[in-house]
Amino acid sequence: MPDLMLTKVAKSFGSNAVLHDLDLHVRDGELFTLLGPSGCGKSTTLWSIAGLHSPDRGTIAFGDRVVFDGGRIDVTPERRNCGVVFQSYAVWPHLSVHDNVAYPLKLRRVKRPARAARVREVLELVELGHLERRYPHELSGGQQQRVALARALAHPPDLLLLDEPFSNLDAKLRERAREWLRALQQRIGVTTVFVTHDQDEALSMSDRVMVMDQGRVRQVGTPEEIYHEPADEFVADFVGSVNVLAGRAVPGAGGTAQVSLDGLGRPLTVAGPDLAGDVRLAVRPERIVVHAPGDVPVDAVNVVTVKVVSRAFLGDHYRYVAELGERELVVRTLTAVGHGSELIVELPPEAIRVFGPA
Repeated sequence: MPDLMLTKVAKSFGSNAVLHDLDLHVRDGELFTLLGPSGCGKSTTLWSIAGLHSPDRGTIAFGDRVVFDGGRIDVTPERRNCGVVFQSYAVWPHLSVHDNVAYPLKLRRVKRPARAARVREVLELVELGHLERRYPHELSGGQQQRVALARALAHPPDLLLLDEPFSNLDAKLRERAREWLRALQQRIGVTTVFVTHDQDEALSMSDRVMVMDQGRVRQVGTPEEIYHEPADEFVADFVGSVNVLAGRAVPGAGGTAQVSLDGLGRPLTVAGPDLAGDVRLAVRPERIVVHAPGDVPVDAVNVVTVKVVSRAFLGDHYRYVAELGERELVVRTLTAVGHGSELIVELPPEAIRVFGPA
């Protein structure tokens, strides 16, 4: 399978610029996810790769094969050999499962015996071999989604392109579907570009993730890098839950800085000897440590007592909302930590990401 390269790809619809000189490199065999809010340009990027949109400028290449280069080269969708799964599945209601999957092969004039053998092969791959004579109205949503995937794989694609394929499934089925799809993608090794606005899908399935906002790349990295080392406040806030605290920094000692928050008497210590001026601190709720009264380690840093505003039990964790200075602080714990009106919390310096002013 080839690498996928997009270089300086731009696209506008009328006066609305959707992609701004986008650069993208998807490695051979990886599952690469485009993640971002609605309207950020994810689907436009995918359709440009598939040939369903023609960018205004830039280049798109599958390995050594250039499929788009400004106005000079624009290979038609059917010649790009991309397998595409749409959000709505787009299976034909008047065709059986077998005939839906066979359709791309029929268009390519694959002989009937070879066509039938390939259909059986891909239906077994997606675990639908026993349903090949059924029609779409006789299938569940998850089964229809697998029919669409089997059709995309029927003629072995150079690239598999998935546009929010699980958005019409319920939460439980969506979780099972992404585990199944990830295992399938690893087994067959097809280079895959996956579009979603669901951070759980992106984090659980991807080799790498590109976070997009308003047609621009905010960050590219592994799921762990995106979550634990966000490049900016937008990424930190969009991927997972985060507390953002505005303050003012002055240089400290030993490679640290001191950040004062409104309403908090004692400054917080953060990493960064050169920090000065207005900053914004980001800390994940689960990285905040809660201490019992009288059990605070002597070397603990950034220990403060906060007033509890609310507590909620969410099955696998508890969520506390507390007052930190003039800001709300969300704290996540695996167990209940008392029913009083106060919590003793520690914000470890290594858990705090520091960004410039908004």
